[in-house]
Amino acid sequence: MPELSVIMPAYNEELFLEEAIQSILGQSFSDFQLTIVNDNSTDGTQKIIERFVQSDPRVSCIQNTTNLGPAKSRNLAIDGTNTPFIAFMDADDIAVSTRFEKQLAFLRKNPTIGVCGSWSIVFGDKKAILSNDVDHEKIKVGFLSHCAVHNPTVMLRRSSLGALRFDEKMMVGEDYSLYSQLIATAKFHNLPEKLMYYRWHQNNISQTRITALHASELAIRSKQLSNLGIRPEDPNLQNYIYTVSLKRRQSQESTIKTIRCGQRLLELNRDLAYFDQKILEKHIHTVLIRTIRNTAKYNRSFLKYLKNESGFFAKMPKVDFVVLFLKSFFN
Repeated sequence: MPELSVIMPAYNEELFLEEAIQSILGQSFSDFQLTIVNDNSTDGTQKIIERFVQSDPRVSCIQNTTNLGPAKSRNLAIDGTNTPFIAFMDADDIAVSTRFEKQLAFLRKNPTIGVCGSWSIVFGDKKAILSNDVDHEKIKVGFLSHCAVHNPTVMLRRSSLGALRFDEKMMVGEDYSLYSQLIATAKFHNLPEKLMYYRWHQNNISQTRITALHASELAIRSKQLSNLGIRPEDPNLQNYIYTVSLKRRQSQESTIKTIRCGQRLLELNRDLAYFDQKILEKHIHTVLIRTIRNTAKYNRSFLKYLKNESGFFAKMPKVDFVVLFLKSFFN
């Protein structure tokens, strides 16, 4: 039995699929099986897959008869394999040839780590570096505001995944949902190496379904906050979310409420110790300072609150104090 299963869902990816598959088959570590899930594509995706299935015994295909979406497609492949390690890959990205070798070496050397991601190079219509936090406790806090691992770079232990699966009701954000739950029971690590080329183009899910993605993110952050005792029906839930994930152009009243919610979250975590207190405090303080900086309007009473009651005035850079003062008196 191979040591590693590689799972790649594909839907109408004929333009990029061959390059993605070749980047997997050309890995320096070769003891793996590649399962490609054709999600009822209507272009030439299946022909490309069949060519690789015939030429390399490591490649197999699951053919969906209806379009099930990436979550269900990945789950089908997960349940159809039994290797100790699982790696995810998107059908339009390119893996660096040493990706599997380096991730497996790290996981073997660190048996307490259950999930290993890496950094990525964004190419195509956009150029950037995706560099998430490296260590577990920072990643854990990071999930309060974003998916702190990049799914196409993830390799994980099957034993760490357990019965958890991608949420099949979600058409976007299913990776964020899964990992934000998994981090409660498994340790995470991001290798600070660029082991993936992430292709940015017009059909990226995160661009074409942006409204649905935002709704999913809010639900996921709400669930994360429940670890600190914040209930979905809490009347201040929105401001608790704003405390950990920046909301620009809030009113003065909303900003004040958000600051108080941030103070409350730190009090709750001090008792529950779910997050590392210093890391959470730094994260919340950073978000709140940016919130103050981006508040829609300023006046003298707001400036007075910030100076005398908020507890954040002394933490703000001097340049922010000058800007706040000028806006409060001369707006």
